Amino acid sequence: MSILFAITGILFAIAIAYLFSFNRKQVDFKKTIIMLIVQVIIVLFMMNTSIGLSLLKAVGSFFEGLINISKAGIDFVFGDLQNKKGFTFFLNVLLPLVYISVLIGILNYFKILPIIIKYLGLAVNKITRMGRLESYFAVSTSMLGQPEVFLTIKEIIPKLSREKLYTISTSAMSAVSMAMLGSYMQMIEPKFVVTAVLLNIFSALVIASVINPYKSNDSDVEITKQNSEEETDKEKVSFFQMIGDSAMDGFKVAIIVAVMLLAFISLMETITIIFHGIGLDFKDLIGYVFAPIAFIMGVPWDEAIRAGSIMATKLITNEFVAMLEFQKIASNLSDKTQAIISVYLVSFANFGTVGIIVGAIKGISSQQGNKVASFALRLLLGATLASIISASIIGLAF
Repeated sequence: MSILFAITGILFAIAIAYLFSFNRKQVDFKKTIIMLIVQVIIVLFMMNTSIGLSLLKAVGSFFEGLINISKAGIDFVFGDLQNKKGFTFFLNVLLPLVYISVLIGILNYFKILPIIIKYLGLAVNKITRMGRLESYFAVSTSMLGQPEVFLTIKEIIPKLSREKLYTISTSAMSAVSMAMLGSYMQMIEPKFVVTAVLLNIFSALVIASVINPYKSNDSDVEITKQNSEEETDKEKVSFFQMIGDSAMDGFKVAIIVAVMLLAFISLMETITIIFHGIGLDFKDLIGYVFAPIAFIMGVPWDEAIRAGSIMATKLITNEFVAMLEFQKIASNLSDKTQAIISVYLVSFANFGTVGIIVGAIKGISSQQGNKVASFALRLLLGATLASIISASIIGLAF
């Protein structure tokens, strides 16, 4: 049954993508099938072998260690302000972003992360044949996140075709930055977070290959390399300035997420109260909309409404709000449902992120930003379908 539901979930996502494709005649399903096979191999290896499980455990322990280290600074700065007997979300989940952001800044400063991204991108391109720029971006956005990742190719964004803009934007929405992993791991099972990151690299390209088929050329890759080197030389800063800038970047992200949570959670509560006043349950209503999708992804029908409610919450608000809601009901769900929903939640596919991406690209090129805005809803659809594919495939392990 796991195989059947994985297939139905994947076919549903691809069918919807094909329905909204820019050019159905150019869809190369050979690419799509190859990427799906790679994802199946990743899941079976990571979730069903001792080596894979050991790797997942090691990565989870690594990020847990980083979170624990970050608490030294948090304890010193906030001291007795901490809620010692409870759990303060901002202090325990968001503020560690500052320390992790600094570590990423150090890896970038010594050109360790760019080398990793470059060669992983080349390896992904060998598999997907989606193009070196597209593969590079799919990997880099999984490590750097957005909107920062767009700055790594800011010199060529004004020259990119509409097709390439869609592909890189889909990757940006489907991935999550490395800095966020520690925060996510405190809310959902770490092994699902790590697996989702790997799956989403390919899921975004799978959907892009169907919604947005085209023959890629790599004429812009050398330009990217040259511009990146020039930009590095031109904007070289001192080591300690880089640490300060990275710390501020991490703190800004923490503040932005905190403010968004304040707004969205309060808004959701307001809507819930309004619907309750007329005798309806808002969470159940949005759950019914997504329940059939949850079911064909492999969620048992008696859990589909609750799972669908979490899926809808993520789309309407963001992944943090959905994860907090998921925590409340996870213990009452089966292991398979927990895995499927956990993987589905690990992406930036929501309405707010569309605005961030359009704004980031518009800040670099107004004309290109307008192009992205013109296919904004199809971009959100593509990123959501990518999450459905990743979540469907994880069900094979249960």
